[in-house]
Amino acid sequence: MSQEATDVSAAINGELRLMDPAVRLSRPIAETLLDPEFVEVGASGRRWTYEEMLAALPDLDGGGAEGPRYEPSGMTGVVLGPGLVHLTYETVIGGERARRSSLWRRRAGETSWRMYYHQATPVPVRESSEHP
Repeated sequence: MSQEATDVSAAINGELRLMDPAVRLSRPIAETLLDPEFVEVGASGRRWTYEEMLAALPDLDGGGAEGPRYEPSGMTGVVLGPGLVHLTYETVIGGERARRSSLWRRRAGETSWRMYYHQATPVPVRESSEHP
């Protein structure tokens, strides 16, 4: 496997782990997956910082063992440069679709990848019914 494929795979694995309810409920695990400079623009339009996200993650959709879970599809990634991977994909949770984009980075001298930026954009209901 090429280094680029290895890097994309590591970012995808991290993204999928962040959708796991057990990870969402564990601040220590989530801290290892989010970059200290993390920012998110959620599907609601709200801007989240690292600390805000860590505090809210257990209570957000996908956090409870009994609640709805994220169903990702079409996840692909590309290496933008050394230590920077861009992922795009779609999710469905609770019947709501969103298109998602994440930047994962690995700082020089570190081995772990962390989510640096995430954005979710809702898919309009009309478009959802036209495109499965």
